[in-house]
Amino acid sequence: MPLHPVVARVTDRIRERSAAGRDRYLRLVDQMAARDRGSDRLGCANVAHAFAAAPADDKFKIVVERAPNIGIVTAYNDMLSAHATYAHFPDLLKDEARRQGATAQVAGGVPAMCDGVTQGTPAMDLSLFSRDVIAMATAVSLSHDVFDGALMLGICDKIVPGLLIGALHFGHLPTVFVPGGPMTSGLSNSEKSKVRELAAQGKVGREALLEAEQQAYHSPGTCTFYGTANSNQMLMEAMGLHVPGAAFVNPGNALREELTRESMRTVLQLTRGRRFTPIGRQVDERCIVNAMAALLATGGSTNHLIHWVAVARSAGITIDWDDFAELSAVVPLLARVYPNGQADVNQFQAAGGPGYVIRELLDAGLMHEDVLTVREGGLREYTREPQEEGGRLQWRDIGPSRDLGVVRPATDPFSPTGGLKLLTGNLGRSVIKVSAVPQDRHVIEAPARLFDTQEALMQAFAAGELEEACRSNGANGLVCVVRWQGPQANGMPELHKLTPPLAVLQGKGYRVALVTDGRMSGASGKVPAAIHVSPEAAAGGPLALLRDGDVVRLDAVTGRLQADVPHEEWIRREPARIDAAQRDASGAGLGRELFASFRRNATEAEQGACTWA
Repeated sequence: MPLHPVVARVTDRIRERSAAGRDRYLRLVDQMAARDRGSDRLGCANVAHAFAAAPADDKFKIVVERAPNIGIVTAYNDMLSAHATYAHFPDLLKDEARRQGATAQVAGGVPAMCDGVTQGTPAMDLSLFSRDVIAMATAVSLSHDVFDGALMLGICDKIVPGLLIGALHFGHLPTVFVPGGPMTSGLSNSEKSKVRELAAQGKVGREALLEAEQQAYHSPGTCTFYGTANSNQMLMEAMGLHVPGAAFVNPGNALREELTRESMRTVLQLTRGRRFTPIGRQVDERCIVNAMAALLATGGSTNHLIHWVAVARSAGITIDWDDFAELSAVVPLLARVYPNGQADVNQFQAAGGPGYVIRELLDAGLMHEDVLTVREGGLREYTREPQEEGGRLQWRDIGPSRDLGVVRPATDPFSPTGGLKLLTGNLGRSVIKVSAVPQDRHVIEAPARLFDTQEALMQAFAAGELEEACRSNGANGLVCVVRWQGPQANGMPELHKLTPPLAVLQGKGYRVALVTDGRMSGASGKVPAAIHVSPEAAAGGPLALLRDGDVVRLDAVTGRLQADVPHEEWIRREPARIDAAQRDASGAGLGRELFASFRRNATEAEQGACTWA
């Protein structure tokens, strides 16, 4: 199938826009790749330090036999359920390296915070910035410069983007990402959400809520909704950075172990001879566009409209939200996974999973097939699913959808367009995830109620003020605006705690929407929300001009986010300023003081909220 003309046009535009930066990046990749091996290049004392703790056989292989040495960067901790499975991975990977005549070392560890734990707390102010800390920690880990390739052990929200940003700054190394898989299905995501909404209304207590949450989140593995963590896994498959089909295989079985071992075999093949493929060469404009298409086709997390801008930037590539929007107009929605549907990721995998989606997009000309991947067979290998038989891996064709309520062919999609939409207007530029929003809520026009914090909104809901405002406004409803939530104000936390109260109002028939320069969880979706508004209010963005009672139109059909205020009045208004006490409070406690320079230097959301660029 020939490449869709819009996909071709967007790719060409990105390539042209990025030409100078990409050229500089590739020159550095080639320069680094041309050097002698680390154990040959470094001084004797450096080499002795690097391998002092290694077994004698490994030292002999590295120094005398000049065998490949693979650096493992791990995001293991045993509090984050998705990453608890990594506890034994390094030993497994080292064993496989030795079986293949090579060696491996744990190059270093990176932090991994759980947004599920920190959601709605001050610690969430560190969440987005932890991505760049992870990238830096990845760089520190690999900076010992004695590795011939790398394996990245990470799954969740900021961890995979951070590892990928760090890996791309070592773009001369062949690199494979190693997932751990989702937990098995517990209490369904929709049932869990119902309990949360009941709790928000005071109809059930803490005991019932905790019981529901523990039934949903119950074992090692990734959470089962299609949020940022599982969107990460979809994108790693679409970019060809995984062993094919590894994303959504549950932990603790023979197939999972063999896929983990295969990651070591795969990276070793990439270090040798004609198969040498550094990640900096692999991740190009086509690869980035493939990730964008996969995100749109599955209604993935809005967080990736920030993270993948930063990822692309790390490879010398410049993308923006216009690129996403243009692709979204032609990439159909092929998957319904919670919060975009009732299925969880285990049901998504059973129905056909990433391989089915990638095949449909390739066959429709909506992804580039002529890309480098970590596998010799290219991206077509990612359209099949793995199985383990007698300790050996095999891949089989997926065939047609096994559940048309979960995945559909490109010829008969859930929607002809993708799950994300760009909004523009006098309130700035923002994005909305429309794939989970009811069709009759794609346009909301109502008076605004402004809040400086998410806590203030929740207090107003608890006091009945929001419902009273909705009643007073009649059929118009209410647009809740939460400002001072951008990268420079407080680190751009997720505001997922706002979903239950707003969902309650929507469930009662009121027309409500959220507008914010903050983020929402990848699990959010049913309430219309214009998020990532840029420029942010703390940087003098238009949300600072908005006043209580101004009528705001959020129109996901035409792509508009507009305050109905005469232009002459709008330009005369003095922008509000963040309260000094609020700014000080959001920068103190729980280590937030250490991130003051991050807040000062962070770019806008559409530029990736980068603190290092």
